Amino acid sequence: MNPRVNKLLELMANKGIDSLIITDTKNMHYYSGFYSGEGYVVISASDLVVVTDSRYTEYAQSACIGFEVADISKHKVSDFVCQNSKVGFEDKNISYAGYAQLSKEIKNLEPVGDMALLPRQIKDETEKETVKKAVKIADDAFSHICSYMKPGMTEKDVAAEIDCFMKKNGAEGSSFSTIAAAGERGSLPHAIPTDRKLKTGDLVVMDFGCVVDGYCSDMTRTVAVGDISSEAKKVYDTVLEAQLAGLSAVREGVLGCDADRAARNIIDALYPGTFGHSLGHGVGLDIHEAPNLSPKNNKPLKCGNVVTVEPGIYLPGFCGVRIEDMVIVTENGCEILTKSPKELVTVG
Repeated sequence: MNPRVNKLLELMANKGIDSLIITDTKNMHYYSGFYSGEGYVVISASDLVVVTDSRYTEYAQSACIGFEVADISKHKVSDFVCQNSKVGFEDKNISYAGYAQLSKEIKNLEPVGDMALLPRQIKDETEKETVKKAVKIADDAFSHICSYMKPGMTEKDVAAEIDCFMKKNGAEGSSFSTIAAAGERGSLPHAIPTDRKLKTGDLVVMDFGCVVDGYCSDMTRTVAVGDISSEAKKVYDTVLEAQLAGLSAVREGVLGCDADRAARNIIDALYPGTFGHSLGHGVGLDIHEAPNLSPKNNKPLKCGNVVTVEPGIYLPGFCGVRIEDMVIVTENGCEILTKSPKELVTVG
């Protein structure tokens, strides 16, 4: 049987769950191979079923090895579970209306929280290789945009060019809405690109990634448009020092909060209160998933975690700087997947 399913069955057994109804599309993909379709998956020790409609049944029959494929129009959820057993459902994913309908059909419903997400935190070799492909496309996009950018272009121009390049070079799409923020707009960590034009002296923050076979990449680089001020260069150098410290702290057994602290202490010493978000987050089928490198995470990192390391400084009215790599946690450190240069690149 699928080793991913086996792990989930172990977790289910520990909680006394006999059957699990999976409605989260990323979890459906992870356990069954069912990707980009609608429906649900039922997992139990005796049955593995993908339930979908006629638009996806042919695809599911070829993609979901070891799973029965059932037509959603001909079945109820209760057809696939034992009414006298405890049936788990993804309470963080289902709507109230969905729960109301489900509870009419099944009596012994049990919320499972993040149970189905737990095995996804440790990436297997196939997942790692897929993530690396997505990272490589993003790296190539950065190289391309650096040769393309010039004063007078808008933030929207920059973001659109990055997205177009990634799609033309093997990506299914972008992992999230690409960020391009110039000058004073760089202080907005999740800035939406505007018609603001690039001009000499700007720092430009670019945060982007792509999807390959369902897996995401995520990177950020900040570049200079021509010559920048000494203060802007000081901000950049501080973030780079913090990012390198964060990378050095990441390894198996290190607490997420301790990795965060290694980078945060450097920024707080010079620019206190300017680094508002966490150091990083897990990446996989979702662009944000566990584990997090945050002040609140006191759990140890594990080999096979794929996380970002992305400190930043945000100074309203002046500039923002963020530098982000994706890494795989290893026993003695981390494998840095993002290969783009981190010394300050000047464009235009």
